[in-house]
Amino acid sequence: MAKRRAIVTIGTLGLERTSSVPLYRQLYDGLREAILSGRLRPGVRLPSTRVLAQDLGASRNTALAAFGQLLAEGYLEGRVGAGTTVARTLPETFLRARPEAAGTGRPGRRPRLSRRGALLLGTRAGLAGGTMLARPFRPGLPGLDAFPFDLWTRLVARRWRRVPRQLLDYGDPAGHAPLREAIAAYLGEARAVRCEASQVIVVTGAQQAVDLAARVLLDPGDTAWVEDPGYQGARGALVAAGIRLAPVPVDEEGLDVRRGARGAPGARLVYVTPSHQYPLGVTMSLQRRLALLEWASASGAWILEDDYDSEYRYAGRPLAALQGLDTAGRVIYAGTFSKVLFPALRLGYLVVPPGLVDPFVAARALADRHSPSVTQAALADFIDGGHFARHVRRTRALYAERQAALVGAARGVLGGLLEVTPAEAGMHLMGWLPDGVDDRAASCAALVHEVDAPPLSAYRARPDRGGKRGERGGLMLGYAAYAPREIDEACARLALALRGASRRSR
Repeated sequence: MAKRRAIVTIGTLGLERTSSVPLYRQLYDGLREAILSGRLRPGVRLPSTRVLAQDLGASRNTALAAFGQLLAEGYLEGRVGAGTTVARTLPETFLRARPEAAGTGRPGRRPRLSRRGALLLGTRAGLAGGTMLARPFRPGLPGLDAFPFDLWTRLVARRWRRVPRQLLDYGDPAGHAPLREAIAAYLGEARAVRCEASQVIVVTGAQQAVDLAARVLLDPGDTAWVEDPGYQGARGALVAAGIRLAPVPVDEEGLDVRRGARGAPGARLVYVTPSHQYPLGVTMSLQRRLALLEWASASGAWILEDDYDSEYRYAGRPLAALQGLDTAGRVIYAGTFSKVLFPALRLGYLVVPPGLVDPFVAARALADRHSPSVTQAALADFIDGGHFARHVRRTRALYAERQAALVGAARGVLGGLLEVTPAEAGMHLMGWLPDGVDDRAASCAALVHEVDAPPLSAYRARPDRGGKRGERGGLMLGYAAYAPREIDEACARLALALRGASRRSR
């Protein structure tokens, strides 16, 4: 049976060139509205970006950008050789409600939100959406094929078979005591973090860690330094709390402390990823680390150290944490098990100075009481049994092989299109585009070829730069979750996408 094609609906789309709304956004909004209203039904095949651009009298980059955004958010599905179709299952399928059921009485009218609600609505936590299937080179994902699920299942089942009553009651907001002890011991040995188990607070992940720090340490209107480029989720949590952001440039030595102190001397908090800067991957130099600690101590500011994937260093031992150098008690240390084990585990941790334990635990209790107790107990067993350390050693070797596979494949098929060089740490590499190539357009073209390579510009404080205005564009390439065969095939598809994007940019 032939695929149904969208002809009449697409033909009715129009672009208003005098509008202040960018053309790609107008096209995105029009297609999304047609999908959600049912005028474009699930499974309907859309015209190619080339045909659509011709019909609308727009550039193909406009169509690529709109399609890329819809693909990333799960409204469209694309397969090489099969074209682009409306997704069978839409993001809003289980979220949309009839206006009358919601009690608004006025279909199509948004309810009035608080200022915080409006900030939350307009703030993105990250690039990846839960409706997307993982595909190269989506960053931030561990190699799930390497996780010992059979062992984990046995540990969880054993806990449920012999579950004590206290694990079924409301638990300690700070976390399951044996897990806190296991985390403290691990961090002291592997990361040179100086702490007692009483300073460890179990959270749902790094995202909640930033949110709690903003609630406990900052007031609306306070200023926080953030790395530029930097992690979207941290920026989003701070903005949603009413915090003013002071973007601080990152260079080959990490966060530029001198420029931060000059531009925002009154900042109350610094969010930093010193061991493996996200997304550039550089390591903060010792000189910069000491300068940051000295500035924070003198100014009374707090440092939130996100040590998100420090286990994966391929040259020598992992670097000591910034927290271990802190003698003034100004560093709050955050880590997560999402990158080492699997994201759905939703367990991470904070290490806070002794004087901050009580307010952080109180904030944790008010947020959502505590993380699931039986899961925490199983994780404590996983760590105490030596399984965690063995898993880290095994995946460190595996990810080093996968990074080498990516670098080799890139040299073979991406020469002149994307510069990819090896790194000493992490789970992703930066691919650098030739000067003048817009990384957002390149990323959208990659999505059409089923390659998920987020643009570096999306992580900048001014995301419209994208390789323009003198800043080189780049693509993030996660490799930890993908086997060498997948990496080879994705590099070949990415080469096709970038050749097409290069021709259109000339």
